[in-house]
Amino acid sequence: MKVKIKQLTKEQILISIDRLTRFKEPEIKYLRVFTDIITSNLVEPRYKKSDLENMDYRIVRDLAEKVINYSLETMGLELIDDYVINQRLYDYENSIFNCGENVKELLKNKINYRAMLPLISKDSTKNLQWLAELACAEDIKTMREQKALRFPVEQLLLVEGITEETLLPEFARVLGVDFDKKGIYVISAGGKNQVVKYFYKLVQNCKLPVFILLDKDASENLEEIQPRLRDIDRVHILKAGEFEDVLPEQLVQRTLDFATRNISIAPVAKENTAGSMVDYLEEYFRHRGMHEFKKAGFAQLVKKNIQNEEDISDEIREIFKELSLTPQQNFIH
Repeated sequence: MKVKIKQLTKEQILISIDRLTRFKEPEIKYLRVFTDIITSNLVEPRYKKSDLENMDYRIVRDLAEKVINYSLETMGLELIDDYVINQRLYDYENSIFNCGENVKELLKNKINYRAMLPLISKDSTKNLQWLAELACAEDIKTMREQKALRFPVEQLLLVEGITEETLLPEFARVLGVDFDKKGIYVISAGGKNQVVKYFYKLVQNCKLPVFILLDKDASENLEEIQPRLRDIDRVHILKAGEFEDVLPEQLVQRTLDFATRNISIAPVAKENTAGSMVDYLEEYFRHRGMHEFKKAGFAQLVKKNIQNEEDISDEIREIFKELSLTPQQNFIH
């Protein structure tokens, strides 16, 4: 069979391996990446996405592997007959996901990761830095702890929104716990209903323990989650409302002073607004004639203004205590 390949660029290779090594179900990410590579860079024979959907996984794997390795060699990188990285990725994905035989075929690829190592820099994403270390690290867990690489992921923290995703790792750092060293991966689902959907997907195929953090008003969602909770999973329902409500007042005020330092208008008293912190913040921003209050932006401002352990409320400390008691996955080293 005549084969004609359009070479992948360095950027395309890095994007592809970044996507292959993120925390995501192997079948989903491998098929998506391999399909994109084949349809975009395999000129002859030509395949459409619909052609690949019903193709044997081994053939899809071999075609993508051929395009990637050809591109590396054409780029002047030496293809080395060393597949330690491939084996470690195979072992890792199988240790944290339930992989069927078809999915294992995707993982049994001979992508020449060793040849890619010169393309990975210290500024690359955490998962790419981890990939580079797999070539020689004696113990991947020890390596993760030494270099704060987040991978291999060992525990999942599933939260409703961006505020928790942004601030929990920072609060943990102030308390001397580095999520990246511990392999704690934070997932922002985008709302309490999405937390339920995300959790259902996780427990179907993922072996990692999941710690779920929900707002006070999520009792119905908790009822949906409880029947599928495994012994390794934990749930914490906030006592105060939303996550913004468990932030210490002095931290919120310091953040607001920082955000409005160039605006001289009389402040809004919290007691003059509705009970929740978000309602207060929305009124505060409106009163000051600022842009619309957005949780993501405010979380970044709060992160900049965290000073010490006094900026961590009792409930946030309680969350971390419960998180530390959640079982950890014993993955292959």
